[in-house]
Amino acid sequence: MILEMVKSEGIAHNSYFVASGGEAVVIDPRRDVDIYLELSQRHQSSIRYIFETHRNEDYTIGSLELAAAVDAEILHGSQLDFQYGTPVLEGDTFHLGKVEMEVLETPGHTPESISIAIRDKSVSDQVYMIFTGDVIFAGEVGRTDFFGVSETPHMAELLYQSIHEKILPLGDNVLLCPAHGAGSVCGADIRDQDTTTIGYEKKTNPLLQLDKDEFIQRKVEEELYTPPYFSQMEKNNQYGAKILGRIPFSQPLDVAEFQEMMEEGAQVLDTRRPTSFGGGHIPRTLSIWQEGVPAYAGYFLNYQDPIIIINHDGRMVDDIIRYLLRLGYENFGGHLAGGFPSWYMEAQPVEGLDMWTVQRLQEALEKQDDIFLLDVRKLNDRRKSYIAGSQHIWAGDVPQQLDKIPRDKRIVVYCDSGYKSTMVASILQKNGYSEVASVLGSMGAWLNAGYPLVK
Repeated sequence: MILEMVKSEGIAHNSYFVASGGEAVVIDPRRDVDIYLELSQRHQSSIRYIFETHRNEDYTIGSLELAAAVDAEILHGSQLDFQYGTPVLEGDTFHLGKVEMEVLETPGHTPESISIAIRDKSVSDQVYMIFTGDVIFAGEVGRTDFFGVSETPHMAELLYQSIHEKILPLGDNVLLCPAHGAGSVCGADIRDQDTTTIGYEKKTNPLLQLDKDEFIQRKVEEELYTPPYFSQMEKNNQYGAKILGRIPFSQPLDVAEFQEMMEEGAQVLDTRRPTSFGGGHIPRTLSIWQEGVPAYAGYFLNYQDPIIIINHDGRMVDDIIRYLLRLGYENFGGHLAGGFPSWYMEAQPVEGLDMWTVQRLQEALEKQDDIFLLDVRKLNDRRKSYIAGSQHIWAGDVPQQLDKIPRDKRIVVYCDSGYKSTMVASILQKNGYSEVASVLGSMGAWLNAGYPLVK
């Protein structure tokens, strides 16, 4: 039996390729499916099945895209009216060579969630591994809050039953392969491990140490962020996303074409590093560093207006396109040929952003300068410690909470390391804030300098 994990960074998504006897299955594929086709060729195995463990919320699934390329059957849970594929039920089995795949209905994260238990019949009739989707992760379990406050207790109870009645009884030695790793918004505190075992989770996963009532209460009290793009993902993954056939081509734009698109309302995404953006950028542009695009673009970019991209040299934009494609974006408008240098070489207007050191911030606080210090980290990090005098708004919520940020003061933004703070500062500039600064290194540098915190 062959097993390959395919990791999609940024959204911390795991998909899987399993092959035996010249046939293969892909579990929870991403939308840019060329990696699965490469694995199929490498292992000389035809992709026969595509399993979806549930209607994913945080990315557009690539099942239809992959099935169009290889003519595979798409399989998913029966408790949701999918507009494509074939529903499966508890106990249904499928075969690849000597490998048997058994469907377990494991609702809780969503009603239609399924897990796929694998037996390698050439070795044993015992379950060897299980793909759990968003039911259970390394050190965590899935969210239960997607259906409203009134439904959370019921969904939490279903999740508890799925874990304790379906998954844990399979045996301590069974490999557990979840759909997400550390950093995913689909779990509160997923541990940084690619794979784990049922036995290891029974010993180390804090959620598995709780009885049913405690488990339900913990899930009811859980506070998690729900990015606005989730609603688009749910639509794509229930009704089916458009089949593209290939990675979209990004049209190189000269400065005049770029300007014209901006004037017509295009969204401009600057993917350079925060320090480069601070040194100079095109006015009214959104700063998200390249590796942060999959995690944060869904908070700030819409699905209607064209997206045009700026990077340092106008080359190698394919990775950015892939990141956006996984989030369901198809409204690509191209990229600035030559990158940011082509803009300023044409003597076009450039805007800067104040980049404060932590020493400058500390001095301003000691002098009691009239600044508005904004902490844009996640709430759980804020609760552990923060810089005295700061106000908190999670980065993703800033566009909806501008009324809480004064326009008559200098706004100084900090985060964990200075990346999200620069992103938020760019949003403030786009919305007419004239005096904005981002703190270099942010909380990391503040700690290294030994400055005080409120705990």
